[in-house]
Amino acid sequence: MASLASEAETKYLKRRISLMNLQRLSRITIEQGKCGGRPCIRGQRIRVTDILELLGAGASFEEILADYEFLNREDILAAIDYAAYQTDHVVLQT
Repeated sequence: MASLASEAETKYLKRRISLMNLQRLSRITIEQGKCGGRPCIRGQRIRVTDILELLGAGASFEEILADYEFLNREDILAAIDYAAYQTDHVVLQT
């Protein structure tokens, strides 16, 4: 029977995953005058929203990468990470 990861291993993995996500987030750029100042992928004229909409419409990573040859898998994951961070806040209801 395989043993469960120790608490120290779990903390290390969470820290490593968090660091990887921060490295990915550096792929997201916001430039005045480019795409209306909206978040884009690596300074290209493709917005994070464009990637998310493609995924939401059912496009696979492979389809997106075939249509946008300047993108890579990490770019798509960065868009997902960015959206996750942007929506991770408390919503106050009145």
